[in-house]
Amino acid sequence: MLRWTRFAEDSGFSIAMISDHIALTPEVQALYPVPFYDPFTTITWLAAHTSRLEFGTSVAVLPYRHPLQTARVGANLAHFSDGRFVLGVGSGWSEEEYAALGVPFDRRGAVTDEYLAAIVDAWSNDTTTSPGPHAPYGEIHTGPRPAPRPPVWVGGAGRAAVRRAVQYGDAWHPINPHPLWLRDKGMPMLRRAAAEAGAAVPALCPRIRAHPTTELADDDRVLGEGSLDQIKADLAGLAELGAQYVVLDTYISPDLRRTAEADWRILETVAALTP
Repeated sequence: MLRWTRFAEDSGFSIAMISDHIALTPEVQALYPVPFYDPFTTITWLAAHTSRLEFGTSVAVLPYRHPLQTARVGANLAHFSDGRFVLGVGSGWSEEEYAALGVPFDRRGAVTDEYLAAIVDAWSNDTTTSPGPHAPYGEIHTGPRPAPRPPVWVGGAGRAAVRRAVQYGDAWHPINPHPLWLRDKGMPMLRRAAAEAGAAVPALCPRIRAHPTTELADDDRVLGEGSLDQIKADLAGLAELGAQYVVLDTYISPDLRRTAEADWRILETVAALTP
């Protein structure tokens, strides 16, 4: 992981992001085999070995941890990294993992909303109070608060996630969207939600594949996979949509894992296609 970080910084990339799982249940393990590292601990260590590279979570599953814990860890990380931390958040997908942690899966959306509001408030005020109902507390001192507070990227592609990005986020962070969906449905949905809320449209900061293959039909691929010409067009399209960051993900599945050096060559090839 340190070699990956040094490659990213030396090659001119802007940000390195780490995913989040706590309980590697069978369904999680099938997609993301061990070893799996806590993102906050890992980012703290990697930030100490770098000077320019930003770090973020893609995405931290908010209902897994008490919001005061996440707020405290995120604030400290922002201080220790000299402001190089982005909190990417989501509600998660693994019902088995929720069960293992004793968190209600069917309430994950409401819990995510409550916890995200609590974290932003803790980063913005000297004392914070949350009415709950999932994690109620009052008059909690927050210092040291991060200044400026870390950007919040909200993952997810549904209406609730888009609303959450508008209400609490600095950026919308869709993961592996299909090319036509993002342009024709996703971005209009984001703009519409912002207009209805009377709020600014959050930045677009997607995570896409970095997976050059043969040419594929648009209906059969997600952004960042296909021929190099298709990937180049994807990146140009994201630039036209105003994307501020594009996170490139070389991981496809446990059966398609490559060496770090092979992944780095792919990342350099794809990065060279950017407009």
